[in-house]
Amino acid sequence: MRGSFYNSKIGSGARDRSLVCRFIREEGTRLQIITYPHPTLRKVAKPIKRVDAELRAMVAQMFDLMYEAKGIGLAANQVDLPLRLFVINLTAEKGKGEELVFINPVLSHPKGSAEAEEGCLSLPGVYGQVVRPKTVQVNAYNLQGQEISAEVGGLLARCIQHENDHLDGVMFPDRMSESSRVELGGELQEFEDEFQSKRGTGEMPSDEAIAEQWKKWHERYC
Repeated sequence: MRGSFYNSKIGSGARDRSLVCRFIREEGTRLQIITYPHPTLRKVAKPIKRVDAELRAMVAQMFDLMYEAKGIGLAANQVDLPLRLFVINLTAEKGKGEELVFINPVLSHPKGSAEAEEGCLSLPGVYGQVVRPKTVQVNAYNLQGQEISAEVGGLLARCIQHENDHLDGVMFPDRMSESSRVELGGELQEFEDEFQSKRGTGEMPSDEAIAEQWKKWHERYC
């Protein structure tokens, strides 16, 4: 099924990768993983209504950034894009496993409960125990406009829930117990201090400038 956001297919395989790489070279769009407490990490992402060559190129970059950071999932918010999109590859290795793209995901029918340690590429080096449903139903679209509908469990279910939280401006420490969050206080403060330091030197844009960038992305894709 093709969603309303579907535009046109670039292609697949080597041809698709070639066109994506050419687009990046020509347009110069470059992404990077942002860290807490960057405002975009708390921004509720908007649904995507169209997919074009630039979005495909940015998805390719997201996978590359994820592999470089040895992660298994990355949400658009984490690369300063306020769009409802995330990528997953449970192997964390390029060329292995399956690359999954979820556009406008909706989660439902949670079942069971399980606790496990989680980390986040936007909080490097910080880990904590998080309780989540064991299984969930996920409905979304891929880059080709095809509908995804599946009940998932295990690590994939946890990863999907973690990344979907990002799209709602929620980070894994928010899901931890109050006492556990208190234990992370010192580590989170270090990130906050670094962020404010970058603001002081002009290395980090103002909230107003970031909001203006959100507006541009929303006008293009939402």
